[in-house]
Amino acid sequence: MILLGSCAAWSLITAAAHDGRPEGVLLAVLAVVAGYAAGRISGALLPVAAPCAGAAAGLALAVLLPDLSPGPLYAAPLGHAGATAALLALATGAACCAAWAARGPASRLGLRLLAVGIVLTGAAVGSAVGCAASAAVLLCSLAAGSMPRRGVGIAGLALAAALVAGTIWAIAADALPGGLAEALKSRFTPHRVQLWQDALRLARRDTGLGVGPGRFGELSDTAPQAVLPDGRPHSALLQQAAEQGLVGVLLLAAGFGWALYVLWRTPRSTPVALTAGAALTALAAIASVGNALSFTTVTAGAGLLAGWATARPWAGEYPAP
Repeated sequence: MILLGSCAAWSLITAAAHDGRPEGVLLAVLAVVAGYAAGRISGALLPVAAPCAGAAAGLALAVLLPDLSPGPLYAAPLGHAGATAALLALATGAACCAAWAARGPASRLGLRLLAVGIVLTGAAVGSAVGCAASAAVLLCSLAAGSMPRRGVGIAGLALAAALVAGTIWAIAADALPGGLAEALKSRFTPHRVQLWQDALRLARRDTGLGVGPGRFGELSDTAPQAVLPDGRPHSALLQQAAEQGLVGVLLLAAGFGWALYVLWRTPRSTPVALTAGAALTALAAIASVGNALSFTTVTAGAGLLAGWATARPWAGEYPAP
């Protein structure tokens, strides 16, 4: 909680220094805190039912909310499509956590079928990224059952998130070899790459404090050119660098690191810990190339999943086979 408080405090400091608007950051921090607290409480009381209900709710939000459904303007993991993909990945993680906590083989099979249904739903609603992320979470969850020690798995998840973030930063800085850079850039729209480059340019302008929360849209040359401009660079890492400087980047990385640490230390079984870690890593990857963390449903969902995976069930938990 001290770390999340530091994130909120730093956003207020940078906003005061540059006349920024920290409301979005504060809302995201509040959503994570509220979700985590609710997850710890409900996960202790209902270790199977709570994440199962959360998985169903996440699936319903991804499918039924018009503002989160991928449309022609969001064919890649940008904007609302990124939020849809993130919700599907988190819902898959919740369903798999519930499956590992379930007491009988029939319950586990039913919950894993729910996870499979979420993966297929991603394809049905046109979210290729959501389908791929959900499938990756499901496969990691199944593999976690045969992993005796969670430390290696947690380290691998941290490395995967760092690799994605480093690649996005390298693309924005034009630091990759020509052939590799072109191959990676072809996976994204030129507009999005230009947004990342603008964010990195603003980050270099004021490395310490950034330009202030919410001010990227005012100072970027590329952001106003979008069909529906939203004033964001569509990368959580680069947005932090541009608006809150190096300290903001370190706080963002520390927040993800803290999530992996509490999963490493959780009293829950290794499969539950690694499943939740895989879902949060998928969210981190999606947020590195999109705008998923700008949606309260996503940040609250991440907090809920972390809470469920770190709660100690009052009635005990059967060990994974």
